[in-house]
Amino acid sequence: MNKSIYLLLLLLLSLGCENDHKLTFETRQLEGESCGDCPQVQISLPEALDETNLAGAINNALEEEVIAILAWDENKEVASMEDAIHSFSSSFKELKNKFPDETVGWEAKIDCDVAFEDKAMLTLVMNAYTFTGGAHGYSAVTFLNFDKIKGQETEQWELFEDEEGFVNYAETKFRIQEGVPQDANINGTGFMFEGDHFHLSENLGYTQDGIQLIYNQYEIASYADGPKILTIPFAEANKYLKRPIKN
Repeated sequence: MNKSIYLLLLLLLSLGCENDHKLTFETRQLEGESCGDCPQVQISLPEALDETNLAGAINNALEEEVIAILAWDENKEVASMEDAIHSFSSSFKELKNKFPDETVGWEAKIDCDVAFEDKAMLTLVMNAYTFTGGAHGYSAVTFLNFDKIKGQETEQWELFEDEEGFVNYAETKFRIQEGVPQDANINGTGFMFEGDHFHLSENLGYTQDGIQLIYNQYEIASYADGPKILTIPFAEANKYLKRPIKN
């Protein structure tokens, strides 16, 4: 065999082995009705195609997140993303009928991407923007973490071997990043942590740069302050994690 062809085959085999842990996704896109009195709804999500428990858990989790964002009518059962879009649209139309001169158009945009994936972990990051009147819309980021070995979504606390140690380390890093003295009240410079105690963000996940904490608007600061993001490299976070990442 020609030496160059042999080396090429080795390279292709090597690349295949490196990617054999990757899940298969295709993009699923949904939109709301197109009419003068309809809110603008655009959804773009990865849909897991593998016939596994993990793929089912991923798709179910994404659907639940979209339903939670768009389902406004608590009196009607919403079982799918299509139902959620209809609920969002119906709620707007009802408000428009009651207050035709005061109601401005509603809007919802949701997209999601793979933030991290290796043989053991998968993290998806969902970005959502909704506007339902008022001075401004609301943007939020949601991490969804999945244990590929167990084939299921994980709760935040399940990511850690030493959660308390990680909280303490994250607080130190947060104070340095945000200019809060280590011996001062965590809210001394204007933050709004409940009970004057640092806590992990509601959204935390694996990324290519490390474990990332995203405090969405209003979580610990005012809307004007925007989201607060803290990234802790794996070299520093690994000793606290159940599934450390090799750099």
